[in-house]
Amino acid sequence: MDLFSISQTRDLPLAELLRPKSINDFLTDKELLGEGSPIFQLIKKNQLFSVIFWGPPGTGKTTLARIIANNANAEFVELSAINSGVKELRIIIDEAKKRLKFENRKTVIFLDEIHHYNKTQQDSFLHDLENGSIYLIGATTENPSFQIIPALLSRLLLIRLKPLRKEYIFSIIQKGIKLLNDIKINEEAIEFIINYANGDARSALNLLELAFKASNEGEINSILLEKLSQQSRLNYEKGGDGHYDHASAYQKSLRGSDANAALYWLAKMIIAGEDPRFIARRLLVVASEDVGLADPIALLIANATFDAVERLGLPEARIHLAHTTAYIAKAPKSNKAYKALDKAMFDIQNGKNYPVPFHLKDSHYKDASKYGHGINYVYTHDQPDFQQEFLPKELKDIKYLDE
Repeated sequence: MDLFSISQTRDLPLAELLRPKSINDFLTDKELLGEGSPIFQLIKKNQLFSVIFWGPPGTGKTTLARIIANNANAEFVELSAINSGVKELRIIIDEAKKRLKFENRKTVIFLDEIHHYNKTQQDSFLHDLENGSIYLIGATTENPSFQIIPALLSRLLLIRLKPLRKEYIFSIIQKGIKLLNDIKINEEAIEFIINYANGDARSALNLLELAFKASNEGEINSILLEKLSQQSRLNYEKGGDGHYDHASAYQKSLRGSDANAALYWLAKMIIAGEDPRFIARRLLVVASEDVGLADPIALLIANATFDAVERLGLPEARIHLAHTTAYIAKAPKSNKAYKALDKAMFDIQNGKNYPVPFHLKDSHYKDASKYGHGINYVYTHDQPDFQQEFLPKELKDIKYLDE
């Protein structure tokens, strides 16, 4: 097949030309969609079902939707949640009802970036999904548990697609190489594309095609690829699910005293464009929550770093973030103080809510002594060895903080 003879009439990119048409050609997690899996059987039997495909870019969400609709000979209507709304959706649903009534043909609505629909827009699907007027296939890169309303989630399957394994990306690149005419590419260049793609098939094919068009006589090498790619793909959008996952990995690495891992996640967050103040706040949390009494200086350093981030911003503040990340990761850890506080709060909330003993009550106002306030209180600086009770008598022997 000649890519450019096809492109002259259809102007299709390589990724579109190589889009799988059958579930048998679809490369993904075999346990999830491999032969013998329930989803594979549904598709092979031409059964329609409503589903959300959740996964990073280039893992086949749109392709799967098309395969499901085509296998069942259903009308396939593709929408983007970014530039469509309820009015357009109602027109499509009305047409779907007519199609079902007069042609006995079902309709699949594929909604890309479904997480961009608000609650009202998501509500508009519920009734027609319930009565079978339409089937909905949503695609999202964000966690549906946070972005999709429960009423809609309860009507849909949820399938999470993982980034494609390196051997799958390699196989896809090989198909692209065969489709291109007179291409010359070595193993080093192929490995570069695989690493660049980071599990994204479309990204791999787009870079391969772009390099072929930019090459001299079809010769592709890693130098050309590096110039075209500019930088590695992160598959991480700072405003989405990756924001929380990377922050979590960073904080857990700090807590686990793994400075190398913490610096790695810090680097990813900086490259992804995270607000450095957000990162600095994570350091403040860990310095208190996890380092705590084991090294109180850590909190002072974290506070100084936050001030530096506020004053300098990036790129200079990355130096402070790196120093403090390494310091906190290597610092000893103790969560005794806040665990003790949590225990005291639990006691108070569960019935141990006692008044202040009279000798500890405020006595710095007129007539306080008439009410017994402050009587028998011993000023500690005058008698440092005197043993007096500071807890309610009901909690006399309790220990919240182990010495």
